[in-house]
Amino acid sequence: MIVTLTDDREISVPVVWYPRLAQATPKQRNNWRLIGDGEGIHWPDVDEDLPVAGILLGLKPPASWAPKPK
Repeated sequence: MIVTLTDDREISVPVVWYPRLAQATPKQRNNWRLIGDGEGIHWPDVDEDLPVAGILLGLKPPASWAPKPK
């Protein structure tokens, strides 16, 4: 996943760090919006919210955020 910041820096992190996004379809991953004043990204189709600061710091979400096996 590549996030472009307002100062044109690009931050790249592996989508596998975010299990909900990794398991989503490309269409679901492409349906996103900024939340707050650009402090986060929301994917409504997979109920995922990620803070841009966490992505910038390379922080992975807690394991408890992973989808439950069916």
